Formats: sequence, C-alpha cells, structure tokens
Amino acid sequence: MAVPSSTDRWRSAMLYAWVSLGSVLGGLARYFVSLALDTGPGFPVATLFINATGSLIIGFYATLTGPDGRVLARPEHRQFIMTGFCGGYTTFSAFSLETFRLFHGGMKYTALAYIAASVICWLVSVWLGHMMASRYNRLTRS
Repeated sequence: MAVPSSTDRWRSAMLYAWVSLGSVLGGLARYFVSLALDTGPGFPVATLFINATGSLIIGFYATLTGPDGRVLARPEHRQFIMTGFCGGYTTFSAFSLETFRLFHGGMKYTALAYIAASVICWLVSVWLGHMMASRYNRLTRS
C-alpha cells in the first residue's frame, strides 16, 4: 500500500476545510431562514421552504458544473456547495422530528400532508434546478 504524499494529505485537508466551511455557512443560512419564516406550531413552512430551496440549489449546481455543464468547477468547489452548504442547509432531521411531533400530537392528516408536500416539493425543486441550469448551459456565450 502506497503512503500518501504530503501533497495528497494537503489536498485532503483542504477538501475537508471546504466541506466544513460550506456546512457552517449552510447551517447559518438554515438558521436565519427558519427564523425569518417561523410560523409557530402547525405546518412547518420554514423547513419545507429550506428543503425545497436546498433541492433547487443542488439540482442547479450539479447540472451547471456537471460534465455537460457550462461552468468548470473544481472538485472541492462542488463539495463545498453540494456536500457542505446543501448538507448544512437542508434539514432532513428537522423534517423527521417535525413529522413525528405532528403525528405524536394527533395531527396525523397535517403530518401526512407535510410528508407529501415535502417529497413533491423537493423533487420538483431538484428538477427545476436541473432545468434552469440545462437551459443556461445551452445559451450561446457572448
């Protein structure tokens, strides 16, 4: 087994730093958006919005910087956005807890509506981000 060179170790450390920075910024963004959109008990609008916009961001960025994309992004930049920022920003654990609390509080129809709205919203958002970036990728460069 080959011993990693100091350059390889440096690249790995920098990748970890990029992902960590993205996670911190994504977590802060999630916190501020959830404060701004807090509607109190009931349907968790803030988490739905955060997960939808996170899905839009990852769908757009993955397509924009993918093999057929318009933007050539370094692997650490993709990891910063897609793993770090989107991972810190989106809130599946919060979604799970809110769904549990709705069920546990006897609001089963609200919980089921939240599950359905969330899944549909996330999938539509990823698709929309993909379509937006695909269209942008096809534009002629000026």
